[in-house]
Amino acid sequence: MFLSWQAAAVVATVLAALGFAPRPHRPRWRGAAAVAREAALVVGLYSLWQLAGTLSVMQMDGAIGRGRWIWSAQRFLPLPRELTVQRWALPHRELVQALNLYYLAVHGPALIAFLVWLFFRHRDRYATWRNTIAITTGACLAMQLIPVAPPRLLPALGFVDTGHLYHQSVYTAIGSGMADQLSAMPSVHVAWAVLIAVAVIGTSTSRRRWWVLVHPVLTVMAVTVTANHFYLDGIVAVAIMLTAMRLERAVRVWVAVRRPAEPAAVLEPVAA
Repeated sequence: MFLSWQAAAVVATVLAALGFAPRPHRPRWRGAAAVAREAALVVGLYSLWQLAGTLSVMQMDGAIGRGRWIWSAQRFLPLPRELTVQRWALPHRELVQALNLYYLAVHGPALIAFLVWLFFRHRDRYATWRNTIAITTGACLAMQLIPVAPPRLLPALGFVDTGHLYHQSVYTAIGSGMADQLSAMPSVHVAWAVLIAVAVIGTSTSRRRWWVLVHPVLTVMAVTVTANHFYLDGIVAVAIMLTAMRLERAVRVWVAVRRPAEPAAVLEPVAA
């Protein structure tokens, strides 16, 4: 069950209060407070994501036209047509249902699992990737305030809404439901999936880290087969993610340069 933005905001506030409340100077308390603060940040971002959906979901004007424009504009891309991929998958009922579920249920838990893994296994890299996620998500949400229809809302082009076909959709009528139907550009699903893969491969030293590439591949397949995104939605999302990585690094370097150096220790003269 998805939390509304109001419920998520309440949860984030409670977690923040626990994280910053006065506490005994004990390692266990400090660790619990750190977890609460980071959880508050993640839930707060989720609340903003849901709130952005309510701000744009009612604006149908122009969304269909923008979706059609994307369909026409990306004809030059050397990629298989989304409609071709969907038509290939539609005869395979179990595959389509599995991809419906993947689109619906995996992106959020995968991001949470990734952050938990970073926090407890690679704490030195946690802040960098947390900040990158925040910048990426914020930029995507800002763009999504301009409503763009996904392929599944363009049946005249031949697309099928596979979520509704198999009664697995989180979406209801336009302007209602728990998720924004007109936030197709850019794809947060793709941005998060690619970010997770880049971070895990760059952080972990395990030989099995390359298996994380399965996640973005399946995510792209899911958003395409379910007709929730055009390829261009994902390409723009990845461009935003890469820009966020560079921005986070630039800010971190700037802060390090501006931070005053620690004063050198005064050495006592040694008696002869």
